Amino acid sequence: MSEYSPEPLNGLKRTDYCGDLRLKDAGRKVTLMGWVHRRRDLGGLIFIELRDRSGIVQCVFDQNVSNELFEKASVLRNEFTVAIIGQADQRKVPAKNADLATKDIEVNVEELHILNTCKPLPIQVSEEQVADEGLRMKYRYIDLRKPRMARNIALRHKITKSVRDYFDSKGFYEIETPILVASTPEGARDYLVPSRVNPGKFYALPQSPQLYKQMLMVSGLDRYFQIARCFRDEDLRADRQPEFTQIDVEMSFVERDDVLEMIEGLIHHLFTDTLGIEVPAKLQRMPYSEALEKYGSDKPDLRVDMVIQDVTETIGKTGFVILDNALEQGQKIKGFVVKGKGGSTRKEQDKYKDFGQNASLPGLFFIARHEGNVKSSLLKYLGEEKALTLCEKMGAEDGDLVVLAAGESRPLSVALGKVRLDIANSLNLLNPQEYKFLWVVDFPMYSWNEEENRLEAEHHPFTSPLPSDADKLESAPLEVRAAAYDLVLNGCELASGSVRIHQREMQERIFKGIGLSIEEAEAKFGFLLTAFGYGAPPHAGIALGLDRLTAIIAGETSIREVIAFPKNTNGIDLLSGAPVTVTDEQMKLVHLKYDLD
Repeated sequence: MSEYSPEPLNGLKRTDYCGDLRLKDAGRKVTLMGWVHRRRDLGGLIFIELRDRSGIVQCVFDQNVSNELFEKASVLRNEFTVAIIGQADQRKVPAKNADLATKDIEVNVEELHILNTCKPLPIQVSEEQVADEGLRMKYRYIDLRKPRMARNIALRHKITKSVRDYFDSKGFYEIETPILVASTPEGARDYLVPSRVNPGKFYALPQSPQLYKQMLMVSGLDRYFQIARCFRDEDLRADRQPEFTQIDVEMSFVERDDVLEMIEGLIHHLFTDTLGIEVPAKLQRMPYSEALEKYGSDKPDLRVDMVIQDVTETIGKTGFVILDNALEQGQKIKGFVVKGKGGSTRKEQDKYKDFGQNASLPGLFFIARHEGNVKSSLLKYLGEEKALTLCEKMGAEDGDLVVLAAGESRPLSVALGKVRLDIANSLNLLNPQEYKFLWVVDFPMYSWNEEENRLEAEHHPFTSPLPSDADKLESAPLEVRAAAYDLVLNGCELASGSVRIHQREMQERIFKGIGLSIEEAEAKFGFLLTAFGYGAPPHAGIALGLDRLTAIIAGETSIREVIAFPKNTNGIDLLSGAPVTVTDEQMKLVHLKYDLD
């Protein structure tokens, strides 16, 4: 490759983005700027695919038109940065890629300005290779050039703008809340920031703006939202980052249904605006207890119709030791139907048994209806008549497979919930282009922390109990239901919220329930308790995960694919190297010393 000195812009102005050109632009002179995505030399013709954030367009250098320009184009390589001036014309041969937005147009180049060259790439942009994630994060500025990544970032922008437009149209104010806050118990570890001017004291980075948005309601600002940055020091995975973004919402003088209807409007607006997909105006609702019983999860994936059913009474005593022993111990027999798998092979059923073992179920049992017959290793215990009755009760038709297991009721449902998803995945039943929303409501107010032998808030301690259950707070706390709600999409918790406590007496009762004394409550939340004494209105809110929402709409399995600069599973930013060691002088300024033992 011959050497070439990059040129300055010298007043050049871009007229169009590459991906915006269409057949209607034929005959027009355009100035484009971007990167060489691919280059093909066909002798007297050089074709390059020019790429910017909007997409790709083909550009043509014809030696018969200008040998000097052709020679200049011969030095181009992938990822050179160029400016091109030329005439947009209809392509003689449309692009083979039918999904390419510019498939009918090309630019016949009249001027080429090479703005910068490019060294050999550590990761490729022009090919969707499976690159090491560590390299992708280290060279994120190259990775983000990939058309898929550029589309993801553009989609995130569009979603964020759509959110702002929607809430503005509903009379909400966008209000920023502090990043440096007081440490409060919200379920995860805080990131702490030492104060230089207040020795020995620390700020925390907010796990959510929870208390501040409640203060905004007490302030009379009535309707608040924020695209809020949140921070939690917890173990990472595909859908979790140490810093993440919430669509944070709070409303005054409302009840649960007001919030749910507002967010249903947002979801309808978002999916119409970003995907052109109509979702139901009113989303399905299901109590927490029903979700666990039918799907073994508080975030059930409804794309597959495998409902867990209790068939204990239908089966009864059989003479089969495993099932009879389960019944004697007060356990349950439950199962679900796999449509169309009545003819499954022994190998397939063994794979399903492996799914069961992975979910801590030692045994799965099967009843198959196939070509008018019933087949099962349980048949000699159940008899054909009872087996058919069971199939009919469960809705298993000819060609279907019944999956059964025994165990303690709640753990059994949870385990079968995992098995149903494993089977659905193995059969490719979870269509990523299908969107199944569900409101899960009436969560438990408390859960029991076995390690610390105490109650803890299922959501957070600012959640109001259902009024009908409030009298059980002291006498039967684990029976109390909360005015809490989660929005679930395709088995992913997309949003979580609740009706808030707005009276000091009730807030103190909840604090007491989780083992927080009045003195401790005053020390940690005195400003909140005080505010409740000054005419706090009834209020409720919710927070949607922007990262998760964008990933689902983009068809990605990891939120790292929709975050410009994510961290890896160890919380490290491979681009900048953060977190990094600091000097002794910096430590001294904030009155800290290392103790790494």
